[in-house]
Amino acid sequence: QKKRRAATARRQHLKSAMLQLAATEIEKEAAAKEVEKQNYLAEHCPPLSLPGSMQELQELCKKLHAKIEAVDEERYDTEVKLQKTNKELEDLSQKLFDLRGKFKRPPLRRVRMSADAMLRALLGSKHKVCMDLRANLKQVKKEDTEKEKDLRDVGDWRKNIEEKSGMEGRKKMFEAGE
Repeated sequence: QKKRRAATARRQHLKSAMLQLAATEIEKEAAAKEVEKQNYLAEHCPPLSLPGSMQELQELCKKLHAKIEAVDEERYDTEVKLQKTNKELEDLSQKLFDLRGKFKRPPLRRVRMSADAMLRALLGSKHKVCMDLRANLKQVKKEDTEKEKDLRDVGDWRKNIEEKSGMEGRKKMFEAGE
């Protein structure tokens, strides 16, 4: 039991020592980043000296606009490169996944849900959905359909074809021709 206590005490001591080392390393990295930031700003952003005359101010503004345009172009180029590499990474990871050929299909559960409930789930609760399909149908008058039916019967070409088909139809055509 003494060995266990000693081992756990040693483990705790090593753990605390590692945490202390990690904390000092993090502080060093933060200080190094700050120094690097200051150096970068000193190099790329010289202190601003405002000239006295209007002509010099206009020239300064023109220079600043030119620098801003150059930086924007660089930023755009780097964003495009980043998007391109991200797309390539996605494509390669998809190819890798396809090459492995091990697809885990999740178990599907049967869900009983009415059409109204499904539409409400898809569209959200703020949309009121009604699946009354008959409400949207067009009203048809019976008189119109009867007139159309009469017209169809008169000009129905299928009846004429059926009457003329076969030997009886040819016989009728022959008799009609005489």
